Amino acid sequence: MRSPSTHLKSQSGLVFGALCLSASAILLKLAATTPATATAARCLIALPVVVVLAIPEWQRRERLSRRGVLSAVCCGALFAADMLLWTQAIPEVGAGLSTVLVNTQVAIVPFLTWLIDRERISRRFLLALPALLAGVMLAGGLLEHGFSGTDPARGTVHAIGAAVCYSGFLFLLRRGGQSGRPMQTYAIVLATSAIVAAAVGPWWHGIELWPGWRATGWLILVAITGQLLGWLLVALFSARLPSTVSSALLLLMPVGAVALGAGVLHERPSALQLAGCALVLFAGYLGGSTASATPPQRSGRYESFERQMDRTETRELGHELVAGARVDRPCARTG
Repeated sequence: MRSPSTHLKSQSGLVFGALCLSASAILLKLAATTPATATAARCLIALPVVVVLAIPEWQRRERLSRRGVLSAVCCGALFAADMLLWTQAIPEVGAGLSTVLVNTQVAIVPFLTWLIDRERISRRFLLALPALLAGVMLAGGLLEHGFSGTDPARGTVHAIGAAVCYSGFLFLLRRGGQSGRPMQTYAIVLATSAIVAAAVGPWWHGIELWPGWRATGWLILVAITGQLLGWLLVALFSARLPSTVSSALLLLMPVGAVALGAGVLHERPSALQLAGCALVLFAGYLGGSTASATPPQRSGRYESFERQMDRTETRELGHELVAGARVDRPCARTG
C-alpha cells in the first residue's frame, strides 16, 4: 500500500497538471484557429519530445503488448474526437452547458472503473457528486446564460458525445499509466490524435497547414502547457490515485480557466461563477479526501499483461533449474 506522502505527491502532480490544462484553454482561444488545426498541431509539436522521453523506458522494459498499443490508439482517437465535438458544441449550445456536459466525466470515469476494474467508489464521493456537478454548472454560467447557442438540440448531442469520448480518453489514459509504460503509451496517443484530427479536419471546419506565426506561437505554448505538462502529468499521476480522486481534481480545469480568463483575457466572472468555483473546490476536497487513502486496485480478471508474463518467466526459470539439477546429479555421481 502506498504511503500518505506518496498520495500527496500524486495529488499535487495532478493538481499542477489540471492547472496547466486550464491555461491551455486560454491559449487556444488566443490562437484562434480551427479545432482540427489546434488538435493536430499541439500533438505534433509535443510528439518528438515525448518520443525522446520514451526511449529510455523502451530500453529498460519490454515493448507495449498488442493490447496496450490498441488501447493507446483508441485513447488517442477518443481525445481527438472529444476536442472536435466539444469545440463544435460551444457555439451550438453555449459555453456554459457544453462545459457542464463535458465535465460529467467526474461521474462517468469512476463508473467505468467500477464496472470494468471493480474499483470501489466511496460513499463520501457519491454524496459530494451532486455538489461537484452543481459547482460546474454555476462556474460555466449556465444559470445566467442558459441555452445561448445557435442549435441547442444538435449542440447537446455533440456535447454528450464529447463527454463520452472525454471520459473514455481519461479512463484509457489512466490505464496506460498503470501499465508501467506511460511514455510509450502517451507517444502513441499523441500520434493517433494528430492523425485523426488531420484526417477529419477537412470535413470539420477545415484544417490549416500554416495558421501563421502568431497562431503558431500560441500553439507551441499550448503544446507545452497542455501536452508536455498537463496531460503527461495526468497520465503519470492519475494511475496512482483512485478514479474518484483524479476525476474530482480534474474539475480544477474549468475553475482555473475562469481565474485565468479574468487575469489574462480581462473577463469578469459573475458572483455565481465564483460561487461555483468555490463549490467545486470544497466538494472536490470532501469527495476525494477519504478515497485518497486507498490506492487504485484492478480486478484479478484484468491483471496487467506484464505481471502475468513475469510470473510465467519465473515458473519457466524454476523448471529449468530443477531440470538442470536432475541432469547434474548423475554426472556428479559418475565423476
